[in-house]
Amino acid sequence: MSSYESFAALYDRLMTDVDYDGWCDYLEDSFARMKVQPKLVLELGCGTGNLTVRLAKRGYSMIGLDNSSDMLTVATEKSQDLDILYLLQDMTEFELYGTVDAVVCSLDCLNYLTEAGMLERCFSLVSLYLNPGGVFLFDLNTQYKMEHILAPETFLYDDDEVFYTWQSVWDEEYRECEYDLTFFVKDGETYRRFEETHLQKAYSVSEVEQALKKAGLILEGFYDGFDQNPVCEETERIFFVVKKG
Repeated sequence: MSSYESFAALYDRLMTDVDYDGWCDYLEDSFARMKVQPKLVLELGCGTGNLTVRLAKRGYSMIGLDNSSDMLTVATEKSQDLDILYLLQDMTEFELYGTVDAVVCSLDCLNYLTEAGMLERCFSLVSLYLNPGGVFLFDLNTQYKMEHILAPETFLYDDDEVFYTWQSVWDEEYRECEYDLTFFVKDGETYRRFEETHLQKAYSVSEVEQALKKAGLILEGFYDGFDQNPVCEETERIFFVVKKG
């Protein structure tokens, strides 16, 4: 079973605690601070379109890109009558018909680029398709979060229809965290079981800045949380603000 094949149908149900409107507010605040007014925005790793749809409703022409057809099927169902183009492509190999004014990538999607050179290839493509003066906004889970928050714990979710466990293992040598998820989904009088394994890599700020520099992109700032706080040792998610010169 391919990654997200069954998970796509459950994703929105399991992500109800995510403040997507707050994420959109942050993105728009960042546009304002950068003094840009993008019209066409590309979202990498758009998933089921929760951010894509909200940004489209706020007046942006949106391109949503994801490598899961199941996720994009869900996204398309909720995006009727909106100015959204969905593309089934990998964020390290994508092609667009033209350039965009801004690129966004949220909810630690870039941590899934675990193989050598993947981050650089993604940034190079962002640079290629981003208009001069355009902005690139993304976030990453930190090593601290993976090693000290996620890895030591087992997470459980249970309601009348779905039960799942989430177990994480931190690999110090490769600075990667493996997430093993087991789902039991009610199907009539019985439960259907399926499993997912996901892998994320931790990147340091210096590694990110070096990859951006190689792509011709400029790191304007990086922050702990939505409030532009400085990054510290216990930061769990870093927000990056980047522009193309």
